[in-house]
Amino acid sequence: MCGRYAASRRPEDLAGVFEVEKWDPAQALEPDWNVAPTKEVLVVLERPLKDAEDPRPVRQLRKVKWGLVPSWAKSPDGAARMINARAETIHEKPSFKKAFSSRRCIVPADGYYEWVTGVGERELEVEGKKKRPRKQPYFVTPADGSVFAMAGLYEFWRDRTLPDDHPLAWWATCSVVTTEAETGPLGVAPAEGPGSLAEIHPRMPLMLTPDRWGAWLDPSHTDTESLRGLLVPPPQGLMRAYPVSTAVSNVRNNGPELLKELEGPEEGTLF
Repeated sequence: MCGRYAASRRPEDLAGVFEVEKWDPAQALEPDWNVAPTKEVLVVLERPLKDAEDPRPVRQLRKVKWGLVPSWAKSPDGAARMINARAETIHEKPSFKKAFSSRRCIVPADGYYEWVTGVGERELEVEGKKKRPRKQPYFVTPADGSVFAMAGLYEFWRDRTLPDDHPLAWWATCSVVTTEAETGPLGVAPAEGPGSLAEIHPRMPLMLTPDRWGAWLDPSHTDTESLRGLLVPPPQGLMRAYPVSTAVSNVRNNGPELLKELEGPEEGTLF
């Protein structure tokens, strides 16, 4: 799964990377090294511009909330549980299949965090007392330093308790598509710890390579089988993973220091 990620690149840089035609500086967000569910995030999508005479889809950088709220939902209360959509069932799940057919996006990230859980039930002997070890967070990012283009879906939800002209009457939300984690060797493996992403967690965000961006974002591309063909993991060896401070486990902590690579797991944590 993907429950926390980092997104520190400037909107103008993302606009260049993804060849965005339209973005509103008023929707810019500050760098965030600890993105958590329900936070506002930037996504790349293609749709006609509002009130524009030209009906053609335009590639845009838009601000949405992370945690998809289906258009038919009675309330947004379940958004925090809808942060991920499984690639294997995305075309048939009621919450996602409508968005999958025509409202797909890319969620740009520096990389994502995952916590090693394989030894989470073991205990440490600390000063004569048994304590459970903290789970060790790892940061997973493209080995070449490029943007991690996570496949995503977006949706609009209307809050019927508010009048049409209220600025919060419409919610724009998104979900990150996940797939089975790679079992092959990492592009750059840590000196101590996991040798593959699957050893960290069985799921991972689905990374879209640039050759698939256009087809994924095109809202006129609605053939289910063709779209499912885009949901294949990228070639192995493109990613690296390294241990980072357990400070990232607290969502209140934020800053570039969260991405600092540690030489090994922190004291009191296990792999």
